[in-house]
Amino acid sequence: MSTTICQVMGFIISSLGVAGCMVATAMDMWSTQDLYDNPVTAVFQYQGLWRSCVRQSSGFTECRPYFTILGLPAMFQAVRALMIVGIVLGILGLLVCIFALKCIRIGNMEDSAKASMTLTSGIMFIVAGLCAITGVSVFANMLVTNFWMSTANMYQGMYQNVQNRYTFGSALFVGWVAGGLALVGGIMMCLACRGLIPEESRYKAVSYNASGRNISYRTGPYKVASGYEPETKTKKGAGYEEAARSEDGRRSYPSKYDYV
Repeated sequence: MSTTICQVMGFIISSLGVAGCMVATAMDMWSTQDLYDNPVTAVFQYQGLWRSCVRQSSGFTECRPYFTILGLPAMFQAVRALMIVGIVLGILGLLVCIFALKCIRIGNMEDSAKASMTLTSGIMFIVAGLCAITGVSVFANMLVTNFWMSTANMYQGMYQNVQNRYTFGSALFVGWVAGGLALVGGIMMCLACRGLIPEESRYKAVSYNASGRNISYRTGPYKVASGYEPETKTKKGAGYEEAARSEDGRRSYPSKYDYV
């Protein structure tokens, strides 16, 4: 029961993470104009991965997509690629995870096959979450670098140069949370995989010993000694010999015929 709950919870959390990655990628507010030095402005600018927008004080908003690919910075294109790879892996992981759920039976699928599919989907979710977190973090690093460079250029010289600075947008926080959810869901799926693996039956060798004494066969001057004959006490003497041990570890005592 715990395995099923862990698997279902991992599926739900991963679904939320993948959906969050898709929403964050489509959002336009990856970077927003910093209004710290100029809180009253007639134009507010914000940018996303696919277009840049301008919102006027009247409420009119105009967005313009990026018509070029080669003209964009290499890190910007890397962020796009990471987010797209994360979304594709997340969708594939969801499709695999649906068929791997223990509460869903499709034909005569064995538990070992479900365990393999659960592990595969969990790895896909983990990679998708890492891609989303990495992409958002790279974009945030670009914003921080450009922000401090713009600040240094703004206050360089005798007069302040009017230059727009951009800070974190809401899409970055959505991407971080979504990547974390996908990562946690993938870990839960990997943990649920261990409970789906069928336990192999192991047979251990058991040795059985006879209830009576074993018959020991001795070579040389000794005859066959049976353990069922009454034991006789003899004194130590020239003909006395220590009792020998048999191959199974039991002690065999000489019989009365050995001293004739």
